[in-house]
Amino acid sequence: MVSIRHLSKTYGDRSILKDINLEVAQAEILAIMGSSGGGKTTLLRCVSGLIDATQGDIEVDGVNVRTDPDLARCRMGMVFQSSALFDFMNVEDNVMFGVTRQKKRPRSESLKIARDALKSVGLVETDYAKMPSELSGGMRKRVGMARALALNPTVMLYDEPTTGLDPITTYSIDSLVKSVRDEFNVTSLVVSHDVNSVVRIADRVAFLHSGEVIFTGTPAEFLVAPDPNIRELVEKSRASVL
Repeated sequence: MVSIRHLSKTYGDRSILKDINLEVAQAEILAIMGSSGGGKTTLLRCVSGLIDATQGDIEVDGVNVRTDPDLARCRMGMVFQSSALFDFMNVEDNVMFGVTRQKKRPRSESLKIARDALKSVGLVETDYAKMPSELSGGMRKRVGMARALALNPTVMLYDEPTTGLDPITTYSIDSLVKSVRDEFNVTSLVVSHDVNSVVRIADRVAFLHSGEVIFTGTPAEFLVAPDPNIRELVEKSRASVL
């Protein structure tokens, strides 16, 4: 469903990604973790088509992202770390925005698509008229997910979906990522630094360090991987008191 082959990204003489090769199966959840500055967010942005790679290929649902980015983006839904909601639009209009841009259709049809997407992420009618400033962090994430789902994607891309959330809200967003996968059969790439979250949701983990994939495996394998960069991250996630 997502195929990344020999992908590299450089900025001037700085090499951010180095010969990345990853395959993500239909309906799989792949978590992308890494050291700070390891290239995980750059990789997600290359997959989404927000930035162009320097070399290599990315295919999403059989479409090459580098040669046909507009068609590829029609197959993807992106959930940004900050949710990236328009602060001058209410919840309903935020979700409808992408729907009306993607394809001209009657407002009544767009409205139904938006409301169905909002219901699928657990929001209720009394939330639809609220402005982003009235929403909690968890609700903003849900609206961002609804906006992505309203485009009927085959692939969902999540950039740090639980950053800044309390543990209870983090757990609910993790559950939502899995339920979205199960209900809509979407393939998911999740960039995260939260080990506990990744263990809950991921089928596989890819770990980037200095722009290279140094590990791929199941969450159970990740937790016992001997690489010192992974060990440091896992051990810090388990520390409760200094």
